[in-house]
Amino acid sequence: MNNQTSSLEFSHFPVMLNEVLKLSSPNNGGSFIDCTFGGGSYSKEILNFPKTHVCALDRDKKVLSLAKELQIKFPKRFKFFQLKFSQLDSVTNKNVDVVIFDLGLSSIQLDDLERGFSFKSKEKLNMTMGLNEISALDVINNLSETDLKLIIKILGEEKEAYKIAKNIVKYRKKKKITKTSDLVEIIEKSKSKKSSHKINPCTKTFQALRIFVNKEITELLNGVINASKKLKPGGKLLVVSFHSIEDRIIKYFFTNFSKNKSKPSRYLPENEDEKTALFDEYKNEIFRPSKKEININYRSRSAKLRLAVRSKNEFKYPYDLIKKFKKYLDLEDINV
Repeated sequence: MNNQTSSLEFSHFPVMLNEVLKLSSPNNGGSFIDCTFGGGSYSKEILNFPKTHVCALDRDKKVLSLAKELQIKFPKRFKFFQLKFSQLDSVTNKNVDVVIFDLGLSSIQLDDLERGFSFKSKEKLNMTMGLNEISALDVINNLSETDLKLIIKILGEEKEAYKIAKNIVKYRKKKKITKTSDLVEIIEKSKSKKSSHKINPCTKTFQALRIFVNKEITELLNGVINASKKLKPGGKLLVVSFHSIEDRIIKYFFTNFSKNKSKPSRYLPENEDEKTALFDEYKNEIFRPSKKEININYRSRSAKLRLAVRSKNEFKYPYDLIKKFKKYLDLEDINV
């Protein structure tokens, strides 16, 4: 058990840990929800400050050993729940001071080749984060060419989605696609030689399938909405995102549901938007990993950290947020 835990901790690199700690101010104490426990780094560092309490969530059962260690060490200040972060409102009856999301894959998940997240994997197609109804194997072998094209194009922002989807269907007519390496071969043969070599040719398709399998956009939208519901006035919502869809959602949410949205002048009286805004004035400031951190953990290079502060207004469900990103929700709702 101890060896497994040490191995998990060693393989996990928390993204922008110093920035998260500085912005969340655990030195002042308070209640925290760590929505993406992963290797436990955020929770562990926050608990090093004596007046803090942490509720952590993760859908991945492989992190249970790490969570149990913290529960033993901090029995009165740490609780762990194996839940999706869209369910964060069920972990405590009280409103909290800080909610933290570190989106995307953890190093623990990516480095485990049996999970099928990595292009290097030769194992069975999977890509499940935990508490899943479907896997990548189900998606690749059962969805229509049209649905595959839409998923790869929209969720992966892949320009050559049509050719990739067509070749997937063509391949599976001869033989069921079962291994990650088979999918890699199909994608590589589908991509044109003119494609950018800055990223692996499989990156966007893998992203799309992973998002779809885990319903990541649905989870994110429900997660940040419930987070804003659970925060105290003045409470902080921190989100670390890794790709453009995630960041687009967070930027839109923080910008369009803050007090300074469309305010023509600070000298004018408070308008209706200010009375119902979920957040105080949003600065649209983006925090990025340092060069030193990127050198240590290259996977952090695309990370963006945004922060919003909860207003004193009562919670009002942000229907416009759901409406704005409905195409992603509809896509993730395709039946496999």
